Amino acid sequence: MNAPFVPTVSEVRLIDLRDADKRARLEGFVARHPQGTPFHRPAWFVSVAQATGNEALALVQERGGEIIAFLPLDMIHSPVFGRLLASTGFAVGGGLLVNDREDPYAMFAALEELARRRSCPAIELRGGVLPQGGAGWTIKTEAHCNFARPLAADDEAQLTAIPRKQRAEVRRSLGIDLTIDVGTAEVDRAAHYSVLCQSYRNLGTPIFPRALFDAVIDGFGADADILTVRHEGRAVASVLSVYHQGAVMPYWGGGTWDARRLRANDRMYYELMLHARRRGASVFDFGRSKTHSGAYHFKRNWGFEPEPLTYASWTAPGTAAREADPASAKLSLQIKLWQRLPLAVANRLGPVIARGIG
Repeated sequence: MNAPFVPTVSEVRLIDLRDADKRARLEGFVARHPQGTPFHRPAWFVSVAQATGNEALALVQERGGEIIAFLPLDMIHSPVFGRLLASTGFAVGGGLLVNDREDPYAMFAALEELARRRSCPAIELRGGVLPQGGAGWTIKTEAHCNFARPLAADDEAQLTAIPRKQRAEVRRSLGIDLTIDVGTAEVDRAAHYSVLCQSYRNLGTPIFPRALFDAVIDGFGADADILTVRHEGRAVASVLSVYHQGAVMPYWGGGTWDARRLRANDRMYYELMLHARRRGASVFDFGRSKTHSGAYHFKRNWGFEPEPLTYASWTAPGTAAREADPASAKLSLQIKLWQRLPLAVANRLGPVIARGIG
């Protein structure tokens, strides 16, 4: 007589991210999972936590020694915005990855219990499998959209794929004496950070600590680079991009005051499309923008169609919802004040504030 079948019990737990073998297992799971993103990789969420003084956590569900679900987390503390468990920190994506036909309930229950145990009143899931209701959970749809499309087969086809009005701006930029550099050396990192410091201040946003950008570059290795546009030897636009499963994602980019006059941002993104294709990428992922914002319309002008995103947030019972939306009346006033700060003051104060934004 055959022995009765006994199903293997699964276990949800935090794993030790100090163990290189365990981090390698997570990297492998993300690489194999069809919904895996750069933001699920330990190269991202561990690196940014270390660089910002926050804590990285990896919640996994295993059965028979195999990972069947994984949630990367950054525990972020801010004296301004409070404590937050984000999947994942300083990212526009992340969230729970679950194998086919697996029930995510145990992971969500463990996540809420983890938040309570860590005295954390807020959770944000930026994509992935989301909870279907439940106490404290709010689902937000279409507040943000993502923009991605295939790269063209050659340089000229890439140019003609851009809608007429934006293509004219790119053609004008090609007639300006601009030089393009790509790399990850100190000169590239310094130029990128200098440009971003000016760009963020002008937008009214606290600049992240430079250690954050260095950590991502070092964590991703060959899967990250910086493209910088220079005019007369001076950096006027720069973007840090990461590469994942055939897609290039320009993530941290900006320009100086002169960038608009020189059309340096137009040149930067066009040159990145060409560079990414040459290094083997097939998709240009322009990333997330708030619906109907200036960045949203800028990306549409390039011929990218918006794809609405759905996020989930949890607030502990009896606590106020976390407020970190730059469109809110309170924060919009702070943004206007920040734009008026001298650059040196903004650069000194910005990293202290920004490391807690998440």
